[in-house]
Amino acid sequence: MVADPRFQRWAAGFPLTRRIARANTRALFDLCAGFTYSQTLFACLRLDLFGALAPGPLGLDGLAARMGLSAEAASRLLKAAAALGLVAPLPDGRYALADLGAALIGNPAIGRMVEHHAMLYDDLRDPVALLRGEAGPTRLAAYWPYAGQDGTTLGAEAVAPYGGLMAASQALIAQDILEAYPLIRHRCLMDVGGGEGAFLTAAARAAPHLQLRLFDLPAVAARAQAHLDREGLADRARAIGGSFLAGPLPAGADAISLVRVVHDHDDEQVRIMLRAARVALPQHAALIIAEPMSGTPGAEPITDAYFGFYLLAMGTGRCRTVAELTALLHEAGFTKVREMPTRRPLLARVLVST
Repeated sequence: MVADPRFQRWAAGFPLTRRIARANTRALFDLCAGFTYSQTLFACLRLDLFGALAPGPLGLDGLAARMGLSAEAASRLLKAAAALGLVAPLPDGRYALADLGAALIGNPAIGRMVEHHAMLYDDLRDPVALLRGEAGPTRLAAYWPYAGQDGTTLGAEAVAPYGGLMAASQALIAQDILEAYPLIRHRCLMDVGGGEGAFLTAAARAAPHLQLRLFDLPAVAARAQAHLDREGLADRARAIGGSFLAGPLPAGADAISLVRVVHDHDDEQVRIMLRAARVALPQHAALIIAEPMSGTPGAEPITDAYFGFYLLAMGTGRCRTVAELTALLHEAGFTKVREMPTRRPLLARVLVST
């Protein structure tokens, strides 16, 4: 019935259904126009519109000059950004940051992700071919070179591009994780797949007594050690190179964290990872998993639509439900699994296992 054009027209005019019909019309159009919206945001970031407005409102001419656009092009972009809630037009003709634009100023990691999406859009040019496995090599698989291969042979040049992106994405959720599960009771934390040490650096600030270990591919670990040294953590932090697929994890920590790592891997790799963590941890120690999880109310477009296709293009991994992760943890030998509530479960939920 909903598919019938006559019913659609009636519903759009009938007082009791008009609001729902119009909302559905808008939602359907948003699905069709989503790429245009994301490219509007990309243009705003590339032209540093939000940075220009951070000190205060500016007029059209001043913004056009700052962005290197004609007045007509600047007006078109500003109207589009205002329609998306990124900037706000003022009665005097100037433009100011709206809430969403201001949030981007405070979260530079989002900007990094938006620029990174150029590769995802390229891989999604033919989504049917991607779903059927006919798309061939993808740009995301090349960008994340550890996906589906032994990353221990990768050099510094191969891991450098994604190192900063990993750091930015981890920094975005680090405080949420550390608030959900304070590390005060632990003496040594090992962050597995910790990238260049963004989460470990935040943990160091939150728990000044904590000894710190980072385990990642050798080339990544080398970059992490340099970062941790620059952060003044040389006496507390040590980065160790290796692969959980190629050998055991180092022992000695009484807490292991996996921050946005599990969902990057297929089930068999996750089983190896969790068994390795179980062997490396002493009795009553903790394994902390933090990442977006399928089944999170309100987060379905993030976990099932966005990450569903992102990880497909990457060539490995999927978002799992709490029940699926719990089953994998039990299979690996963890007997107690509990969820620690976070401020923003859409970005990351936290499971702690012993």
